[in-house]
Amino acid sequence: MSLRYALLALLNVEPMTGYDLYKVFESSVGHVWHAPDSQIYPELKRMESEGLLLGEDIPWGQRGKKRQYHVTKAGTEAFSAWMNTTMEYARVREPAHLRAAYMEWAEPEAAREQMRAHIKHHKGLLEQWREKVREIEEGSSPMLNRRLANTPSSEQEKTTAFKAFAYEGLISQAEAEVSWAKRGLKLIDRLNP
Repeated sequence: MSLRYALLALLNVEPMTGYDLYKVFESSVGHVWHAPDSQIYPELKRMESEGLLLGEDIPWGQRGKKRQYHVTKAGTEAFSAWMNTTMEYARVREPAHLRAAYMEWAEPEAAREQMRAHIKHHKGLLEQWREKVREIEEGSSPMLNRRLANTPSSEQEKTTAFKAFAYEGLISQAEAEVSWAKRGLKLIDRLNP
């Protein structure tokens, strides 16, 4: 159900079309909540039918049109209620850790390759998230700047600080995963001299 609240968060910044939302989603909220366009478009329609969004057709190209979505008062209230409710934690699915629990079944080189792939993946995430923090600190984040343009000046420091805080949490998680996989490589070498 978090997809709708991620969409409401973005639409509270400014009205957008489904396509615009998808692009912004991938470069912003998508770092903490993955959703393909095949989930975004149906959710927008559901939210519109539930009165959380108001959709309007706007001109596009010579003869076409596309649907732009605005958050309604009910949508803002639903987002606020969600933000003020303690979340329930979902059960964890960690495929890399599941594999690690049964690594004795893997050939040593296959196990090493899995750990190397894990390191590479999380180092890529680290680079991406550190760049996001840099953009926030420098004031060069396009989406955050649009968000701040509609935020009272008295609230802008909070908005910026919490945005950075979210990415700092992702950085910590990725650093921990890199460290864990490096320990895994050492363990594989120790158990398979």
